[in-house]
Amino acid sequence: MELVKFIISFILHIDEHLLEIISLFDHWTYVVLFLIVFIETGVVIFPFLPGDSLLFASGTFASMDSLSLSILILTFISAAVLGDAVNYYIGQKVGKSVMEKNRFRRMINKEKMNMAEEFFNRHGGKTIIIARFMPFIRTFAPFVAGASGMNYKLFTFYNVVGAVLWVLVCTMAGYLFGNLRIVEDNFSVVILIIILMSTLPAVFSYFKNR
Repeated sequence: MELVKFIISFILHIDEHLLEIISLFDHWTYVVLFLIVFIETGVVIFPFLPGDSLLFASGTFASMDSLSLSILILTFISAAVLGDAVNYYIGQKVGKSVMEKNRFRRMINKEKMNMAEEFFNRHGGKTIIIARFMPFIRTFAPFVAGASGMNYKLFTFYNVVGAVLWVLVCTMAGYLFGNLRIVEDNFSVVILIIILMSTLPAVFSYFKNR
């Protein structure tokens, strides 16, 4: 429960926590940010870590010269690409066996796995890129891609394209809007809006399928 409370607090008050990280770790902040994004995209059991909001907040601090924008972008792109690559590898090695066990068997069976494989064969590129902007789905997409046998070269291409687009859009948005008074005075509200907007495609897709 304490971990959950901390994560919720971190997401909702990410500006305060990020300021603490910068003050505490100085130049090592980039390593901390790398690890957060890498784990969020690369470890399938941690989809709840901040993604879009972390990039936006970091871009905001870059606009205040607390962080280097160029190093920040390179850090996030590297973490996002490597994270998805590791997640794909995990899905490729253990995805099907994990999904066939215990509670995972009820959630994703062989028929659904075959459907996922067919979907990724047809729309793999679009899935990997769009998933970058969708919390939770961003973490599961490369895992399912690996488990369903998506071509790795094709996956790598879309992985890089998706990572670059995601990082540039979210980080530059924070950088450009960072000095606006309305953003400075209502930072937590802005973060909530970002989280809400990120989940809208998934919600829309759910109700469409229903």
